[in-house]
Amino acid sequence: MSDALRVLQVVHGMNQGGVENFLINIYRKIDKEKIQFDFIFHTNEKCFFDEEILSLGGKIFRCPDYRIINHSAYVSWWKNFFSEHDKYKIIHSHLDSCANIHLRIAKKFGLKTIAHSHSTNDGKGYKANVKRILKVGFNSCCDYKFACSEAAARWLYGKKLAENGKCDIILNGIDSEKFKFNEAIRKEQRTELLIENKLAIGHVGSFYPVKNHEFLLKCFSEVLKINKNACLLLIGEGPEKKRIEALAKDMGIYDEVKFLGLKSNVYDYMQSMDVFVLPSLYEGLPVTLIEAQAAGLPCVISDAVTTEAAVTENCVFKSLKSDCKDWAREIIRLGRETLRTVTTRQIIDSGYDISNTAKKLSTFYLNHQ
Repeated sequence: MSDALRVLQVVHGMNQGGVENFLINIYRKIDKEKIQFDFIFHTNEKCFFDEEILSLGGKIFRCPDYRIINHSAYVSWWKNFFSEHDKYKIIHSHLDSCANIHLRIAKKFGLKTIAHSHSTNDGKGYKANVKRILKVGFNSCCDYKFACSEAAARWLYGKKLAENGKCDIILNGIDSEKFKFNEAIRKEQRTELLIENKLAIGHVGSFYPVKNHEFLLKCFSEVLKINKNACLLLIGEGPEKKRIEALAKDMGIYDEVKFLGLKSNVYDYMQSMDVFVLPSLYEGLPVTLIEAQAAGLPCVISDAVTTEAAVTENCVFKSLKSDCKDWAREIIRLGRETLRTVTTRQIIDSGYDISNTAKKLSTFYLNHQ
């Protein structure tokens, strides 16, 4: 290993998503002469940021995805890993339930352990019950407790610990300058997308149930009943994408929905939008919402998302119990009435600029190795 402090970052994988974008943004900004990131993935699939990680000097290791039935194999993998890689001093896990396993093993091998909460909900069904069981006694597995918001801290570590200053809030910083509103880029993107005169409704998120794409389609269908000259821009990939595409066809709105896939320049596409919609079932603190505000976009957000995420005045929170017609009217109103402005200073003053976050994390790592 080089002289740089190498910090293990534990994730599911590094495709485009809130946590992943947050981590890669940090990695780009840190002084790699002093700190390097190595990653442990819970997937064997090639991920979006693999090549960039390797180009930046990082290493990628792949462990078994935890499935309960492979508990022994999972534990053995981690023990073998630390036996073979004994130079690591810090491990930073961005998972919740199975972190209770690998962080405990890491502690036995003498590593400083960091848990990082990025969510506010276990979800539903069998998997949710398993997660709750795996989190029993969670607080004792980590030396340090991070969270992206107060709500995320309370969810993973408990209200008492979160409110007693025992948890560090690490804001999901972004490269705010890249998202700064730019009229020239907006015109260029809208021309390229063939939406010059349309009301462009945007959403960025992986196609998972938590992102609530089905509800978004229903809201957009109501928008079209009021304004036929509208379109929906969806950026992202995921296991639900084909089902959502089929649903859009069944609803007769597919021609007005653009499934754009993964984009490395989300900031350019946000310039083309008129309003950003985030109807998530739950979130820790969505990076995409901070990005949308940095682009000067008005945002319509589900009330399941923490209000901590609203750092500009152009955010409206609506109940998921509200009728889709109400959502549609709010989307149209904001898209029509809100003037796009440069909000970079607001983002920086709120602490969401990536330079601030990278500096805070770097200082922590170097002081706790």
